[in-house]
Amino acid sequence: MLFLLSATAIQAQFPDAIGERYIRVAEPGQLVDSVNVWGDVGSSGRYLIPEDTNLPDLISFSFGFTQLREERGASIGGKKVEIEVKVSRFDTDRRLVEVAYFRYRNYDPEPVEMFEFELQNNDLVTVQVSRVPSFTDYVGVIAPILGTLATSILLIERLRGD
Repeated sequence: MLFLLSATAIQAQFPDAIGERYIRVAEPGQLVDSVNVWGDVGSSGRYLIPEDTNLPDLISFSFGFTQLREERGASIGGKKVEIEVKVSRFDTDRRLVEVAYFRYRNYDPEPVEMFEFELQNNDLVTVQVSRVPSFTDYVGVIAPILGTLATSILLIERLRGD
């Protein structure tokens, strides 16, 4: 049995130039940093941004936070949402990853430190948006457990009585 592999199929998966995989925000000729943006943003990718860009601007360039999908028919509109922004930076001299965390709720103002944080070349920015559990979420977990316990106790009492 003879298998032939087509080289054209493999080449079609890769871009012709590496520049096609970057999202350029900076103007041509402007000094830039190359930053990765991952997670719950509108457009993840590797961004070429002006050197003085702050975190809120970078998140805006990536089309902001994505909304959580509707869960059990309820929209995110009135729900409390927690936003976590993590910036990872690899220090080659010390062979160590430095991490900066920024966590806040959707109804709180953004932390001042986010505006003051200086992004550098090759930073990795990860954004996570999650809904804060509400009372009904906890009831939804505890109620079936209590129901199972009550049923088990009644069943055991009934078997003992017979």
